Amino acid sequence: MRKTITILSVCLAVFSSKAQTFIQAYQDRANLVSQTNITANLQQFSNLGIKTTGTTNNADALTWIKNKYISYGYSASQIVEDPFTFGSTSSKNLVITKTGTVYPDKYVIICGHFDSIYGPGVNDNGSGTSIILEAARILKNVPTEYSIKFIHFSGEEQGLEGSKHYVNNVAYQNGTRVLDIKLVFNLDQVGGVMGNNNNTVYCDRDQAGPTSNNAASAAVTQQLRNCTALYSPLQTAVDPAEDTDYIPFERKGEVITGFFEKIRSTYPHSIDDTFENTDPVYIYKIGKATVGALQHFAVATSTGSILLGTKETASDHSLESISIYPNPSKDTINIEFPDNSRKDFSFEITDISGKLLLKTANETTINVSKLTEGAYIGVIKADGQTAIRKILIER
Repeated sequence: MRKTITILSVCLAVFSSKAQTFIQAYQDRANLVSQTNITANLQQFSNLGIKTTGTTNNADALTWIKNKYISYGYSASQIVEDPFTFGSTSSKNLVITKTGTVYPDKYVIICGHFDSIYGPGVNDNGSGTSIILEAARILKNVPTEYSIKFIHFSGEEQGLEGSKHYVNNVAYQNGTRVLDIKLVFNLDQVGGVMGNNNNTVYCDRDQAGPTSNNAASAAVTQQLRNCTALYSPLQTAVDPAEDTDYIPFERKGEVITGFFEKIRSTYPHSIDDTFENTDPVYIYKIGKATVGALQHFAVATSTGSILLGTKETASDHSLESISIYPNPSKDTINIEFPDNSRKDFSFEITDISGKLLLKTANETTINVSKLTEGAYIGVIKADGQTAIRKILIER
């Protein structure tokens, strides 16, 4: 690694700038993270099945992700498929580049893997995938000083094969650094478990060798904690860097940080890593923290209007504070609006596949005694707005 004391001092100066302050425009964009979109993305990811690297399901997942970016308005020139092979297995990473206005050749990388093993991988790592997609959607037309690369890696479960390929063949070529990376921000296993007190997220900090990038990583991890406190309701704790897709970057001396769930789920790497066993509200909250932090790292504009690639504005999320309780439930559930005054609304319950099972209008107490035990989707619609909640029925 070619990094001198002088260069390290410069890095620390960059990452140890003046204390962070709240920026309203950043909060406005963080508030555009949609629980509805997060939940829908998780369901669609689940429906793609087991995404073992090299399989048809894995290729279908990459196509699904690519089509999301196209729907957000990203152009073909911004979307690159990065093929790689290990052993007899072939797969692809997906790389989307949003060019910065001041430093177009210096990159903030936000990444996570989309492959899974043994199960559909809704927590590990549909959760990170869904958040990266939301961040890309929201920031599509928001100017940032630094370029952003949204990277979806394959081959993580087989030993970080996709990220190792990208680092060794794209970011570095013949051992020479050709991609100027400001930092790498990874999201992996941030799904939580329904029923846990999921109010804290780990912020990952580099504590391994090479040690010359550890201080800079500590600085950006503290900034990630600050952004989480500023732009989301979550608390934070520090966790040593996990064995995930930022590690090949870290081994080259790059600066890394990331999110990981605080209460660790036992479902990843099993057939039970399903939508039913995740907490979409926790993922939504981490999504808000992610959008806040990504704006900070890439230095998004703090003025001007919010433009989206899809028709959505901040007012679309006034339903997000609706409560449904008790959850889990046995016989009835109650819907509580934050203002206690809304009258005209509809409520539907569907199964995980989207099949309609129950529909009501303007009822705040709903009988669910005929539903069998399991996980369902509750959809509330009012004033042209939609909110989605996961509902658990226990018998």
